[in-house]
Amino acid sequence: MLKTITGALACASLTLAIAAPAAAQDYKVGMLLPYSGVYAALGKDIDEGFVLALEEAGMVDQVEIVREDTEVKPPVGLAKTRKMVLEDQVDVLVGPVSSGVLGAVRDFVDQTHTPIIVSNAGNDEATGENCSPYIVRVSFSNSQVNRPMGQWMYDQGIRTVYTMAPDYAAGRQQIGAFADAFKAAGGEIVGQEFTPFRTTQDFGPYLSAAQAANPDAVYVFYAGSEAINFVKQYDAFGLNKSATLHGSGFVTSPLYVDAEGPAAVGVIGSLHYIPTLDTPENKTFVEAVEKKYGRVPSEYTVQGYDAGRSFVEAIKSGATDKEAIAKALPTVSYTSPRGPVSIDPATNNIVQNMYIYETVEGDDGKLTQKLVGTVENVQDAPNGCKL
Repeated sequence: MLKTITGALACASLTLAIAAPAAAQDYKVGMLLPYSGVYAALGKDIDEGFVLALEEAGMVDQVEIVREDTEVKPPVGLAKTRKMVLEDQVDVLVGPVSSGVLGAVRDFVDQTHTPIIVSNAGNDEATGENCSPYIVRVSFSNSQVNRPMGQWMYDQGIRTVYTMAPDYAAGRQQIGAFADAFKAAGGEIVGQEFTPFRTTQDFGPYLSAAQAANPDAVYVFYAGSEAINFVKQYDAFGLNKSATLHGSGFVTSPLYVDAEGPAAVGVIGSLHYIPTLDTPENKTFVEAVEKKYGRVPSEYTVQGYDAGRSFVEAIKSGATDKEAIAKALPTVSYTSPRGPVSIDPATNNIVQNMYIYETVEGDDGKLTQKLVGTVENVQDAPNGCKL
């Protein structure tokens, strides 16, 4: 069902000095996110982060939001995109979560000159060989998150790794980026498994295969409910006694780490944002999210916030239509709660820090993120992109 947000809301307490644009121009934003299914929680966090950025800028009454559920299905995502562009006539799209959905809508947004601020989907091709002037990513690429972990794990003395991930584009790209970097550093991948996406409930047979390979560590990519199930079963299986668990930091995201419980303690991940970053911008952001939503922000919250912030900055520059917004978005740079961010003009992909962190139990008994390493200004090669 189509939902809209209009009307005046009070400006939030964040003080990052974003002034509302002078012109009383109205804009329409299409939120292309999963509001049901395995990634529904991710979509909710992105949506809430975007709205927070609009409130901070005092722009809520200038922006109408049209929400459509992608259901994490490429054909559905394309159909919803066509509706929002052709019928609702949105000025800009925000989303999606799924790499498959982004791949499905790529040609349509390119052909209709509709800017899309990618707020999660990490498929490398979107800012590589299939890049477009109308696709700007403020989240991450699959390679960007995982590549730094290859060298870092080797530097910690890890020499053999077994990898696991769901069998779809994001899973294969994230694991591939890590494996290439780990092997380049001198490590060995002793086995890998791609589990059926959205249908795997019992990871026991795959954990048995990993245990039989006798690696120093297991490296994985899982997110959402799959991450919760995997982390709990990894702990229950006892594999953590012989092989430490590492992975793309989505496996212990702050969004659902509490659901994983003690099983998450000791897991080490790489991610572009953790809520324990000790910076003025992040402290202000965390306070605002806790006040408004009653919880600690996740990487998905900051991705939605930065999508909103980028949109606001584009409007501040004087962009009043789709073409102008598309041209303005790649020029945006500022200090985000995640650190300094900018858009690489060669790819339209974000340039940002990667944080390596361990999930630990805090003094209050709650799970938290301990920063153990930072790789600054991680940037992807063009990989065939010609803008």
